[in-house]
Amino acid sequence: MANLEPVFFNRTYDEALALVVEARNYAAYVEPRERTRLGLGARLGVSCESLRVTSRLTQVMAWLLMQRAVAAGEISPNEAVSPDNRLSGQDVCLSDRVALQDELPKSLKSLMDRSLNLYIRVSRLEDRILRTLH
Repeated sequence: MANLEPVFFNRTYDEALALVVEARNYAAYVEPRERTRLGLGARLGVSCESLRVTSRLTQVMAWLLMQRAVAAGEISPNEAVSPDNRLSGQDVCLSDRVALQDELPKSLKSLMDRSLNLYIRVSRLEDRILRTLH
């Protein structure tokens, strides 16, 4: 896995998976209740930011699973860093501008912050791997 420490990688994977489960639970159980208390603009903001959280987590999990495949010897490190297999969606995932930020529920803001931080960390890991391989 191109010099990624297995313990660190496993913790990152576990963190990402826990965030995926938390985001799913938020979307299924919390968001519907919170949306009823919000105005139209804030509801739109909740929808947009929920999708951004989902995009970040989807990109991170796909990348982590690719690295897991490298560690298992299923694919080569060079295949894992091909353009089609890299972390993508930077335009959407790295954006933290949101209208009506103050009106968004605290639970969503927490997911937004943690998913952004995780995406940035994984992006740095990818950069480190790219530098090591090239």
